[in-house]
Amino acid sequence: MKLNKKSMSKGILKDIIIVAIGVIVIWIGLQVAFGTQNPFYVVASGSMIPVLQVYDVLIVQGHEPFEDIKVGDIIVFNRPSGHDRVIVHRVAAILNDEPKTIRTKGDANPGSIPGTDFPITKEEYIGKVAYVIPQVGYVTQILKPPMNYIIIVIVIGIMIVKQISKKKNEKELSLQDPFNQKDSNVESSVNIPELDKLEKDYEYSEHKESKLDAEESKKKF
Repeated sequence: MKLNKKSMSKGILKDIIIVAIGVIVIWIGLQVAFGTQNPFYVVASGSMIPVLQVYDVLIVQGHEPFEDIKVGDIIVFNRPSGHDRVIVHRVAAILNDEPKTIRTKGDANPGSIPGTDFPITKEEYIGKVAYVIPQVGYVTQILKPPMNYIIIVIVIGIMIVKQISKKKNEKELSLQDPFNQKDSNVESSVNIPELDKLEKDYEYSEHKESKLDAEESKKKF
């Protein structure tokens, strides 16, 4: 029983490690592909309505050089005043070329906000919005505590059931294995004609030899 629990724990741990490695590999691959530490952002305010809605997911292309950004592009950047928030707004004007400095504005806002929309330099720039996935950001709300913990418990429970089912199937297969039957049953079912012939020849030769020995004894007496 202890052995089964130990092997089951190892199986669950193995599944968790495989999933974790898979997530890490995919995440690193996305970072390399899009050239930013976080390629995904969820719209949290209505400043870009109707183009971007709250809970839309943005895929940001960090490989787009800041020098190539032009008026009309939608970009993601750190708030210049304090770098304490990530903003997604549209480029409204190029303020300076050396160094390049831009001003942005939310489509739903009446004007640009100092310290938020400008001045934006290469230091604040994160990337250009490449794709928009509508409303997928609702998932982030679902995954807030305590729902995320419930989902983790469910996943671990599925892994445990999977391991128990696997052990049960292995046990049933071992009981049905024909190679675990007694050797006597296997031997009794084997029929080798050549072996029978050799046994008969051996019996005949022994009988013949005993007959010859008897005749030789008679001759002597």
